[in-house]
Amino acid sequence: MEEIKFDWDQWNIQKNEEKHGISVLEAQSAFYDRKILIFDDIEHSSREARYICYARSAYNNTLMIAFTIRNKKIRIISARKISKKERNVYESRK
Repeated sequence: MEEIKFDWDQWNIQKNEEKHGISVLEAQSAFYDRKILIFDDIEHSSREARYICYARSAYNNTLMIAFTIRNKKIRIISARKISKKERNVYESRK
């Protein structure tokens, strides 16, 4: 498996830790979920292509992660625990 590379800015790290309780390591670990679901985030893609994924982290939380790809790295914009509606989508597509 090819190594997955990540890019964060300090503000997003702090925001996710404070607002959602999701650490950098937990958010990154979700990208190794073999059952990850990835969708185009058309609503937020006006300046660059953005994506949303639902995936289980190594901490056993199922997360919703908004991200983009820059310079061949995943740049995580936001990460939080999924809602009930999102969980239904994730569970039904496994």
